[in-house]
Amino acid sequence: MKIIPARTEVGRAAYWHDRFRDLKRNRLAFLGSLVVFAIVCTALLAPVIQMHDPLKQDIAARMQKPSLSHFLGTDQFGRDLWSRIVHGARVSLMVGILAVSIGVFLGTPIGAVAGYYRGRVDEVIMRTMDAFLAFPPLLLALVVVAILGSSLFNTMIAIGIVYIPRFARVIRGSVLVEREKEYVEASKVVGESNASILFRQILPNCLSPLIVQSTVFIAYAILTEAMLSFMGLGIAPPSPSWGSMLNEARQFMESAPLLAIFPGLFISITVLGFNLFGDGLRDILDPRLTEQ
Repeated sequence: MKIIPARTEVGRAAYWHDRFRDLKRNRLAFLGSLVVFAIVCTALLAPVIQMHDPLKQDIAARMQKPSLSHFLGTDQFGRDLWSRIVHGARVSLMVGILAVSIGVFLGTPIGAVAGYYRGRVDEVIMRTMDAFLAFPPLLLALVVVAILGSSLFNTMIAIGIVYIPRFARVIRGSVLVEREKEYVEASKVVGESNASILFRQILPNCLSPLIVQSTVFIAYAILTEAMLSFMGLGIAPPSPSWGSMLNEARQFMESAPLLAIFPGLFISITVLGFNLFGDGLRDILDPRLTEQ
């Protein structure tokens, strides 16, 4: 019997090198990656590029228009809007990345087990996941936040729970394809355990859809956090959050529309950047689209 091994470490390195080269050639994906890079740098360098303490109130300087001393102006409490937005980028990225990480680390093994063992195990697991998927993501996050309480940590937990069944379904589909390949049969012949085959050989070959979905879901998680904070159920003031800034700016839409425009603009640019990046990765990493 001819044994076909799983993709070697050298082969994986060459594969990802080629995919990175393809990414640079995809203009929309490259543009999205630049936006993501800029937002990440803004979040990391927030203490350096801030103009004032984002929590410091100065009633004498309230509702000022953009100027050299206040790049984007000030809010109703005299807080510097630019400083609050760059620190809000930290909150949004933290929520997006950690919430998606929760979904990945819990959803991946669930979906992998369901796809590998199939049968009754698959039926029980996926019907449970379908029950969660029956709820709109925002509604499910609202329920979890209402139960746990409103805080940064609970917001990440709530959004992470929303994405567990979505990652489980993505990984299950990839595992169903991989388990039928010859290297899996060869591994069974030489006596490897099911756990070793699943987690050491099959899952590494399922990274492409996982990376693509993670990138796209970070955008959705940032948007969900903004909506929760806008409704007063996410990050509580005075912590700088783009959603809570929009919530506070509602009553000043006519007199000071910039209070809502700037955080809304940053939300839109960030979500667009992650979506472009994710769509480009999907075109590059998904072999079915490549064949088409």
